[in-house]
Amino acid sequence: MSEGMKRNDNKLFNSLYKITVNDVVEKRNKLTYLSWAWAWAEVSKICEEVDYEIYRDPETHRPYLFDEKTGYMVFTSIKVNGVKRDMWLPVMDGANKAMKDEPYTYKVKEYKDKNWTGNYIDRTCEAATMFDINKTIMRCLVKNLAMFGLGLYIFAGEDMPEDVSMLEPASERSKKLFLDALQLVANKYEKTIDEAVVALTDAAYITADDSKWTKSDLGVLKRGVNWLEDQYRDETKEK
Repeated sequence: MSEGMKRNDNKLFNSLYKITVNDVVEKRNKLTYLSWAWAWAEVSKICEEVDYEIYRDPETHRPYLFDEKTGYMVFTSIKVNGVKRDMWLPVMDGANKAMKDEPYTYKVKEYKDKNWTGNYIDRTCEAATMFDINKTIMRCLVKNLAMFGLGLYIFAGEDMPEDVSMLEPASERSKKLFLDALQLVANKYEKTIDEAVVALTDAAYITADDSKWTKSDLGVLKRGVNWLEDQYRDETKEK
């Protein structure tokens, strides 16, 4: 069973969460994959103690569980600075279908010129091999490491990691995000903080194709504007 997060664990979480992984990921079939070797190296650089364990079936000693109806599942555990987290992942093919010990077919919609013809065609999911199982185990370790913070934002669908700290009250974190966004606008356009408030709320003024802005900048701006909108909604509700 995974252990709860303590104050020092949160400091580690934040240091790992803030690492930008965008340059070392690849996307396939709408899923984002992070290099396991890079992920392990980054955590090992920061953490005093890190170790992992791959679950093995107690009867067969194989590194997976298998069910004839549902397929294969692998499990990993990672312990960082005394805190243990568990993770699991099914063995899937390139179409994200659960692989089994025998090939099987399934139906998908048939499209022509990007339009559904109204018909269905057969697709085949091949049987799993040890290569597939090994690949899934390594991906499971990456997902496991994300529970400690590294690359977690990509699993949440975010473009960039935010500056988070669970050591501060929620209202203080939100205020800090907004102030960071204001300061960013003020620096980029050489404006005062008061002028930056106006610029920050002007959606047409700041565009993604403006060479002044990096992806990280835009992430900060997005969260700053979101917080400002939340404040406005809260104030209008009270009135």
